[in-house]
Amino acid sequence: MDSHDLGAIGQFADDVTVLWDGEIVEQAPILDIFDKPQHAYTRELLKARPLVGRSEPAPAPHEAPVLLRVDGLDVRFPVTTAVGRSTVHAVKQLSFEIRRGTTLGLVGESGSGKSTVAGALTGLVEPDGGTAQLDGADVFGVRGAAVKELPRSIGLVFQDPFSSLNPRIRVQTAIDEPLRVHRLAEGKRARQARVAELLELVGLPQSFAWRYPHELSGGQRQRVSVGRALAAEPELLILDEATASLDVSVQAHVLDLLTELQLELGLTYLFIGHDLAVIQQMSHDVLVMRDGEAVEYRSAAELFAAPEQDYTRALLAAVPPARPRAAV
Repeated sequence: MDSHDLGAIGQFADDVTVLWDGEIVEQAPILDIFDKPQHAYTRELLKARPLVGRSEPAPAPHEAPVLLRVDGLDVRFPVTTAVGRSTVHAVKQLSFEIRRGTTLGLVGESGSGKSTVAGALTGLVEPDGGTAQLDGADVFGVRGAAVKELPRSIGLVFQDPFSSLNPRIRVQTAIDEPLRVHRLAEGKRARQARVAELLELVGLPQSFAWRYPHELSGGQRQRVSVGRALAAEPELLILDEATASLDVSVQAHVLDLLTELQLELGLTYLFIGHDLAVIQQMSHDVLVMRDGEAVEYRSAAELFAAPEQDYTRALLAAVPPARPRAAV
């Protein structure tokens, strides 16, 4: 079994081999790995693993106003199968709000409609019904000059940073693009200076501006993706499984970065994920989706302390325990 998920490893493996930088750094029975890790990297992986019930986000701004209000979002997709054409009802009359400076965690199994919500909000998917307002301005069905402003108002960070970055262009050009498109810095020198500021903001040295994506690690590429999204100075940043492809030690650093940026810049996040421990760590409010519908929508503190719906309880029950199966 090959995985960066230590929880899953703990449920299925009897012995574990830990790789770091292409080399084996530790091999041991599963209980020894969890109880007596010998290598510093193994200890870092165990320490960085998010666990439900052991973390919570920073307090939400007091009486924060609503930034995004979605009401009755409805999305259908035509599909062609062996028996003919049909329609998939991906999102069904979904309503929610996100307060300024807070994070809404959107969680559910694959196919629940989470990414379709992100697509509708960023203009990648055309909704069939419903309304959305960002700070009072319409998001769906915008026309004219507002079409150009939507990508600036709502930023998106994808799961796979390597696929979302053009491998043929340097980091400087990737981050510079929204600055040029939205005319946020006039002149080449001003844009280079702004790119340097954004790299520093996401914890990367200025020299990385002249590197290509393949010269960066997964965590560094994701930091570049965050910096590019922030270049447009969005009011809302959507993070669609933005740490799912990273190992837990790198994920922990990226999550810490996102938390720091939110506190420093007052950012508002829609954090889409399936890892409930990460959702709990990052979210002030949580919306649980299943088959395109809202199952439960409450504050993170209330939902994780006492989930009301059977589906939410089932999701929490499926989270791997902190200890391997052999020790539970």
